[in-house]
Amino acid sequence: MTLHRTLQHSHQWFLHYARRGARGLARAVGSRPLLAAGATLVLGAAVGAGVQWGEVNALRAELAGQDARLEETRRAAQREVNALAARLGELQAQANRLNALGDRLTRVAQLGDGEFDFNSPVAVGGHGPVDDMAAGELRSGIADVGMEFNAAGGQLSVLEMLLFNRELDRNAVPSRWPVSGSYISSGFGRRADPFGGGAAWHKGIDFSARTGDPVLAVADGVVSYSGRRSGYGNVVEVDHGNGYVTRYAHNSRNVVQVGDLVRVGQEVAKAGSTGRSTGAHVHLEVWQNGRVVNPRKLLAEQKG
Repeated sequence: MTLHRTLQHSHQWFLHYARRGARGLARAVGSRPLLAAGATLVLGAAVGAGVQWGEVNALRAELAGQDARLEETRRAAQREVNALAARLGELQAQANRLNALGDRLTRVAQLGDGEFDFNSPVAVGGHGPVDDMAAGELRSGIADVGMEFNAAGGQLSVLEMLLFNRELDRNAVPSRWPVSGSYISSGFGRRADPFGGGAAWHKGIDFSARTGDPVLAVADGVVSYSGRRSGYGNVVEVDHGNGYVTRYAHNSRNVVQVGDLVRVGQEVAKAGSTGRSTGAHVHLEVWQNGRVVNPRKLLAEQKG
């Protein structure tokens, strides 16, 4: 073999293994085809320039290290996104709870729906250029929203307690009608006595009713008497715990017993005509601190 053929054969052998090394490096960089192509060209140039195989292996190791660092960066970013998503879910749940609480308080306080509509989105605006938000800034903003939600929740809870107490106080004052769909058939005060003639003092208000109609508590309270009284027939008395006591008389039947807790609008008896009565009706008396008062001053205008 001549020297020329020997050099030619050696050159072909060297190029063959250089190409194999370039293909291996391209596989090492994986899904980065442009970087792989560039690495192949760089390797080809390096081989052509006489770079040693140890340097090629070092380049491969460096690319593999870059892959590992990129993967770890991707995983860390995903963990951060997952943590923010979990916190966002907590804030959404808290927002739903606050909206439900606000909506309930709106109804309790009888506020206008147009002014306090917790189901409509909040109108916002803005102008100017928009920049990318850094992860730290986003985390800080979410933390601030969480603190605002906590403060709003505390304030709404206090407001709920105040409105609840106000509702309890309101429900403990005799202000409802004892019969639904009725009318006042005899008022409070001096009137002509229907039995003995002459004038007599009427201590309550009479409401027209049919025998068996439900007699309703006009306020929250505890039954302090359930039985018969002279002239009244079957009577139920309810102590409302604030100086007020109500009396429901001439019932055909009482349906509550002493010690029963009753709510406003709850049935306490059946209307009738027991005792001194000319026909079925409900006689309501209101006593305040031991003195009988005109129920008309307390009763709401609406019926029932």
